[in-house]
Amino acid sequence: MTKKDIVRTIAEQLDLPQLRTRLLVQRTFDALIEALVREGRVELRNFGVFQIKQREARMARNPRTGEQVPVLAKSVVIFKPGKEMEARVREFGRHTPSAATPAPLATPDDAASHPRTTDEGSQPPRATGPSQP
Repeated sequence: MTKKDIVRTIAEQLDLPQLRTRLLVQRTFDALIEALVREGRVELRNFGVFQIKQREARMARNPRTGEQVPVLAKSVVIFKPGKEMEARVREFGRHTPSAATPAPLATPDDAASHPRTTDEGSQPPRATGPSQP
């Protein structure tokens, strides 16, 4: 689901124009970001908690070259789902056939019938992030 989908759903449910709803949704997101930056934590009951966590500097490895590279310390946002969200997601998993049954492992016959290519032009386009309305 994208922000555009959220706007469309809310606009339909509340019988509001999409332009006004988009502004309300964006202002809500902006307020959450501002509160998170200011307070370091935003708690939304029955939804979850967003929190800023400090990651220390460390050494990592470039997977192509094997060379050791320094990674600077940084702040990251973590999310811990609330009890209601966890319960609903757990319930969703119980009623979804694909979640209950693991996908079959690929066999050599599958690989022959669906050859992989390495040239970049034949790969499907990669998603670059959520679309903006």
